[in-house]
Amino acid sequence: MKKLFFLLIIGAIQLRSSAQDRELWISYMDKIARPVLSNLAEDRLKEKMPVELSKRIDNANNRRPVAYLEAFGRTLCGIAPWLNTEGGSKKEIDLRNQYRQWSLKAITNAVNPGAKDFLQWKGGQPLVDASFVAYGLIRCPWLWEHLDSTVKKQVVTALQTTRSTLPGYNNWILFSGIIEAFFCKYGYEYDILRIEYSIREFANHWYVGDGMFSDGMNFHFDYYNSIVIHPHLAAILDILKTKSRSWDWFVPRLDTINKRYAEIQERLINSDGSYPATGRSICYRAGVFHHLSDIALRKKLPNSLHPAQVRSALTAVLKKTLESSSTFNREGWLNIGLYGNQPDLADVYITTGSLYICMDAFVALGLAPTDEFWTAPPEPWTSLKIWKGEDAHLDHALDLK
Repeated sequence: MKKLFFLLIIGAIQLRSSAQDRELWISYMDKIARPVLSNLAEDRLKEKMPVELSKRIDNANNRRPVAYLEAFGRTLCGIAPWLNTEGGSKKEIDLRNQYRQWSLKAITNAVNPGAKDFLQWKGGQPLVDASFVAYGLIRCPWLWEHLDSTVKKQVVTALQTTRSTLPGYNNWILFSGIIEAFFCKYGYEYDILRIEYSIREFANHWYVGDGMFSDGMNFHFDYYNSIVIHPHLAAILDILKTKSRSWDWFVPRLDTINKRYAEIQERLINSDGSYPATGRSICYRAGVFHHLSDIALRKKLPNSLHPAQVRSALTAVLKKTLESSSTFNREGWLNIGLYGNQPDLADVYITTGSLYICMDAFVALGLAPTDEFWTAPPEPWTSLKIWKGEDAHLDHALDLK
């Protein structure tokens, strides 16, 4: 009888913890996104947002004006799946409705040449962050459907402006590709060459094995496979395969590659939610697990990873990267760093706006509150099992034939 009572208590704690995980994610998401979207909705983002630059910034005059588009595009991209879903507690529904209205107004101001917060869409860095706006609108048809016709035309004009920028021969070709995929999805004239090119180089030339691609001609041991490459490739292919069968052979191959890289990402998360601080852009915080959250959102996790296991691992990462008292400044904006305020971690291109790519870790909030990802009891991830002395599955590299 005592044993049964104990098991019932443990079960209640686990169920309570499952619900609390989603509440925690939404709380963190709101804390990060609120200053960006609420201020842009009020046409006051440039007035209110501080712009901290890397100590070693490569071009301050060019970087500073783009920081606002960085913050907006990256925030929208991460919050979009949640905006597109329904349900949840009354508190969550009310918050989602508020963010939907903020997002509609934010988009309106961002593309309106007459607004104080009209953003910079032309240039090198704007291509990157315009692509995150496009990706956000791909992820949230609700937003696109609720924009009026004038704003839609202005969005299209802003995104078309990026065509004048030649992307670097690396992950940047995916930024051009996702913008054209946006046009394709919503029935506008699109450049099939930019889409095909963004797929071809990765499919035919840049896969280096064991679930990973090189970033252009050279392989880098950083997190760009997760930050950009895997999620963007998957999204572009999902749209293109509705129009063309030219890449049918690569769809299942990429699915296998995606699954393997998800296994690697899950094993990179240490028992306390920390992870190797290696490679560039490390101050993107939990955004370096964009792929793991995205593949969970798309319900494409490998059989080796249970949804609750991934949720628990990502929750640990969010807590670890956001728990420091110096993560945010006094006004609630993100500081540069990985664990708190660590400005020396910033690469030459980092500004305050860059940091908001951490929002991509939240894309799994696009799964309904009733989905197994949220309802299953907490489950230990691989590192937690191993370093508690529990048994765990053996890991194997992926050798594609």
